[in-house]
Amino acid sequence: MYIEHVSVNNFRNYAAAEFAPAPRGITLLQGDNGAGKTNILEAVAYISMLKSFRGAPAGSLVRSGEQQAVLRATANREGRSILVETELNLAGKDKVRLNRQPVRRAEDLLGTVLATVFSPDDIEVVKGPPQLRRDYADDLLASLHQRHALARADMDRLLKQRNALLRSAGGSLRPGMAGALNVWDTKFAAVGEAIAQSREALVVALRPEVELAYSQLSGVADNVTGGGIGLRYERSWDGELLAALYNAREEDIRRGSTSVGPQRDDIHLSVGRLAARTQASQGEQRSLGLALRLGGHSLVTARHGSSPVLLLDDVFSELDRRRCGALMACLPDGQTLLTSAVAVPDDLPVARALYVSGGVLCGGREARA
Repeated sequence: MYIEHVSVNNFRNYAAAEFAPAPRGITLLQGDNGAGKTNILEAVAYISMLKSFRGAPAGSLVRSGEQQAVLRATANREGRSILVETELNLAGKDKVRLNRQPVRRAEDLLGTVLATVFSPDDIEVVKGPPQLRRDYADDLLASLHQRHALARADMDRLLKQRNALLRSAGGSLRPGMAGALNVWDTKFAAVGEAIAQSREALVVALRPEVELAYSQLSGVADNVTGGGIGLRYERSWDGELLAALYNAREEDIRRGSTSVGPQRDDIHLSVGRLAARTQASQGEQRSLGLALRLGGHSLVTARHGSSPVLLLDDVFSELDRRRCGALMACLPDGQTLLTSAVAVPDDLPVARALYVSGGVLCGGREARA
């Protein structure tokens, strides 16, 4: 699949902008830091996943002084035209339309426009807190299976309700509360077990893809000795989740929150038998972060029979020359949008180039300077 046309209005630092990326190959967006290059990638990614890949709340995406931002993209998927329109409103609900028909739930759009984002922050998936690795897994699963997004929404709702009940206890079990907790525990355990199983299956499928991508990116310079790359899903409980919730009930009431379940799980990553989060070098961590994205991209391509659009945000500023060359060499075919604040390699096969300055997109040879 590929993006045919994108337009933004009152989004970030753009009053209005539109462009047509090259259907295949690299479309280069070049300009100084702060010019708005990443904002364009963020707009395309938002149309795909209805959230900012930078973790920004929707309200902050609306241009300063305005009340509404509008994003539109036309995509082509196996010869079928897709139009996605989103309105981000500071007052009132956001609106999404697919082929001019309202989309009632965000989950109903997921998997329609496929995109894989590479950014300098990918290293945080490796070295950051468990929440980032859970989000990585859940976002990837939502791209693979729409039902996972629905299950995750159910889990979040049930967890919020259970935690509200726990907080209302004031630190001790009140009369009649046990029955209410039994109801929430049964519902939460059923959804939680399903989510954990989906994540575990994903990690198993992902490991060979990540190992391959890492070997292509790192070469011999990272000097990985023994064990290669490891991915292991770690549950926060043993046995059945329902029993674990019951056993943790007294502690949960004291804390006013749920201490076991998928919301507490982690994905353990290792490089050469060493924990990647704490013992890998920064170069190894960065390579592994990119390998996780490439591995996920491969799974989505295989699942849908169509390669997602690649969004590469400022990768040249964070990688050394060898890794830059290795990344370019192992990128899959398809459409790529690449931002850069520095000069790109002379041999980079750019199909279309744009220069970005102060929220304005311009074509021209200066984009390769």
